[in-house]
Amino acid sequence: MQLNFTETTLPTLALWGIGLVAVIIGFLIGYIDSNLRSAKLIESAEEKADVVRTEAEKRLAEAEALKTQISNSMDDPGLLRLKNKNGTPSLEVDGVLLNLKNISTDQRKRLIELLSVIRPWLEGGQSVSTSPAPKPVAATPTPPPVQQPVPVRPAVSALSPSPTLPVTNLTEREFKALGIIAQIDHVFQTRIAGTPYEAMGIRVMEGAVGSVEVKIGSNKYPSIDDVPDEGIKQAIRAAIAEWENKYIPGQ
Repeated sequence: MQLNFTETTLPTLALWGIGLVAVIIGFLIGYIDSNLRSAKLIESAEEKADVVRTEAEKRLAEAEALKTQISNSMDDPGLLRLKNKNGTPSLEVDGVLLNLKNISTDQRKRLIELLSVIRPWLEGGQSVSTSPAPKPVAATPTPPPVQQPVPVRPAVSALSPSPTLPVTNLTEREFKALGIIAQIDHVFQTRIAGTPYEAMGIRVMEGAVGSVEVKIGSNKYPSIDDVPDEGIKQAIRAAIAEWENKYIPGQ
């Protein structure tokens, strides 16, 4: 059966409207399908971008950790290091930061030893031993070698600071020309003059890498703490304290 448009009762405009609606519906279906495909592509691209970004952040963190590790391994604090933090100087001894207002006795003694080590550079042209540095103050000291005991004598209580330098009649200029350990020994010899310790042949000497040794007669002790006579140890420490008060600026 054929449709004869001349005999139909539907208006022509209605037919055109139905056709236009069909076209629009087809366009909307195509548009929606295109958007869905685009959304899936965008979502897939974002997932890949997240994976790439995560991997890049991971590699960056690994690079920063490796950089920090290399920096720490290359940072050798050495024996003595002076640093400038925000315009304020700070001092490290054997890798330990010193507190300017609270320096322990051991840290002060170690600092004096290091000042003796750098003395050749101040005086110019003198060689210095390159022996390994002694252990930091916090390390446990090794037991001293067995030595012949020194006869223990009563501690001398009347060891008052000496106002002058009478032992060798050194002038102030000659005294300052001595090394730090030699200056301390000079002060010590002045303090024990006329006491029972004077005849014992006690000397404060410079050891390896600026360390302080004590010689009593034919016996040598690698540090003041190794001296068996408590009175001699107190006398040496009193001489060091007197030297610090008189000849260290700011004391």
